[in-house]
Amino acid sequence: MKAVLDHVGIAVQDLDKALAFFRDALGLEVEVTEEVYAQRVRAHFIPTGQSAIELLEATASESAIAKYIDKRGPGIHHITLRVPDIGATLARLKTRGVRLVDEQPRPGAEGALVAFIHPSAAHGVLVELKQAARRLVEQWVTQMALGNLQLTTVSDGSFRLDGGAMFGVVPRPLWEKKAPPDDRGRIVLAMRALLVEADWGRMLIDCGAGGKLDAKWSEIFGLERTRSLDHTLAEAGVEPEAIDVVLPTHLHFDHVGGAVSRTALGLVPHFPKARYVIRRGEWDAALEQHARSCGSYFTDDVVPLEQAGVVDFFDDDREIRPGVRVARARGHTAHHQVVCLESGGKTAVFAADVVATQAHIQDNWITALDLYPMESFAFKQRFLREAIDREHLIFFDHDPSVSAGYVREKDGTRFVQRVI
Repeated sequence: MKAVLDHVGIAVQDLDKALAFFRDALGLEVEVTEEVYAQRVRAHFIPTGQSAIELLEATASESAIAKYIDKRGPGIHHITLRVPDIGATLARLKTRGVRLVDEQPRPGAEGALVAFIHPSAAHGVLVELKQAARRLVEQWVTQMALGNLQLTTVSDGSFRLDGGAMFGVVPRPLWEKKAPPDDRGRIVLAMRALLVEADWGRMLIDCGAGGKLDAKWSEIFGLERTRSLDHTLAEAGVEPEAIDVVLPTHLHFDHVGGAVSRTALGLVPHFPKARYVIRRGEWDAALEQHARSCGSYFTDDVVPLEQAGVVDFFDDDREIRPGVRVARARGHTAHHQVVCLESGGKTAVFAADVVATQAHIQDNWITALDLYPMESFAFKQRFLREAIDREHLIFFDHDPSVSAGYVREKDGTRFVQRVI
């Protein structure tokens, strides 16, 4: 078992006093707070080089942290060792008779899988094992109701992208704890789509990269589609022929590549009975093949749709179907859009690359791929402020572990309350 020290967990009773020491006195940077609802705890990570300090604040009296403080007072609660394969590590420990708190891994902070070794087996130390979210997208198919709309997240697998490109001017020491890079500096990103079902039919928002990329591009992007969009749609009980509308947020390959399939007859629409509803300005940008964006727009993803006569173009913000409207969110591309879902007095938003992962909930965490970064910043400020104040549920298309959640804010610190 190859393990490295990931962090030391410290139970705190008075967070303000703890921050006054670690942040103000020592000058350490405190990352965005994350609430782990399953454990009734709020985690505040403080990077310290290759490892970190985790301040643990109880959010309920039944929390293990609250009970620990009641019994022993604040102080070091556990140490965390990062392992490459937590399942294999637990199996090895069990064969050696090591007493475990968790025989199976469970979700932890930062989208990781965690499990605890009992202190009696580790000479009085509570040891946490952690497998960082890096290999697989945890949430393949998840469902929920929003008024009269049935929403199902489906996945086309994952791909890898340079972490610096994904986080722009944000320094690597800040983003790499949230999105651990591989030896080529790439991070794992999900490719989620959202299936919307209502009495008017079935709509698919985005459709992943599809299976057209050749070996060279698949290797560059670390494409992993052992469970493709067809697989996850089938798990939701839906075949490609049952999709009535495909609505791309924009036309980058990882959002619309799955719209077209390569067959013996050539390139054909993958959803044969669907209308593809596309913003005209985004279509024109995809065909322009500008040097700055041609690495993200592939004409094979879109031209066959027009040739098949299945595209419905539109220009302005509008309601696409009852309860589903689009709003232009210029920044990532000139005509990028978010999709707002409204029913039963509630609102959910498929934010696409405006807030690609939960790490991007800060206004200035903007990708280097955004063509208009200052406009991205301005839109995100308005968008996130409204999402927080009005409690809009946000769907994250690229987060490896969180499909959807509410962006919360406490004492100026933002965090995601995971829903699915």
